[in-house]
Amino acid sequence: MSQPHNITLAWTGASGMPYGVRLLEQLLLANVSVYLLVSTAAQIVAKQEMGWTIPTHAEALQTQLTERYAHLPGEVRVFGREAWFAPVASGSNPADAMVICPCTMGTLAAVAQGMSDNLIERAADVCIKEQRKLIVVPRETPYSVLHLENMLKLARMGVVILPPNPGFYHQPKSVEDLVDFVVARILDHLQVPHNLMVRWGE
Repeated sequence: MSQPHNITLAWTGASGMPYGVRLLEQLLLANVSVYLLVSTAAQIVAKQEMGWTIPTHAEALQTQLTERYAHLPGEVRVFGREAWFAPVASGSNPADAMVICPCTMGTLAAVAQGMSDNLIERAADVCIKEQRKLIVVPRETPYSVLHLENMLKLARMGVVILPPNPGFYHQPKSVEDLVDFVVARILDHLQVPHNLMVRWGE
């Protein structure tokens, strides 16, 4: 896969919202068009972890993000959970790739079972059936047998399971360094260039 032109990014209600926000920033910095999908639970987590009140309506969030990231070359488009006419809802217009970051165990289970009850689940289903790259960043600990079985089922479909487990060989000095480690690994799998950290052996 060459560098993608558009990527679907979904934020769900698992802990780890800083990963998702930092990933959005880096995608826009790399001039990627981002289709952003946000669950209701993600709004609660954003408030708790980052003190950020995410607007309920997609249009208001898009305005907020467009203003916040006006200095970055990429474009963000926000779609509500029931926006069934969004491009990502159909295999005739899929994104180049999709990342669910952070990913709840509930979302992971729904995707593994092909539930498609909301736009996040449907967009993931489209990626799988159209054989586009799908990356899930599951934030839970410990994993139950059910969690592991769902991850194995998705991995056998070609889905990348990328838990946010930062390494320490880059000698992190801050929480931001740990976040960047995980985001760098996601960007590598998307083939999106970045300068977040020095690579092993360099």
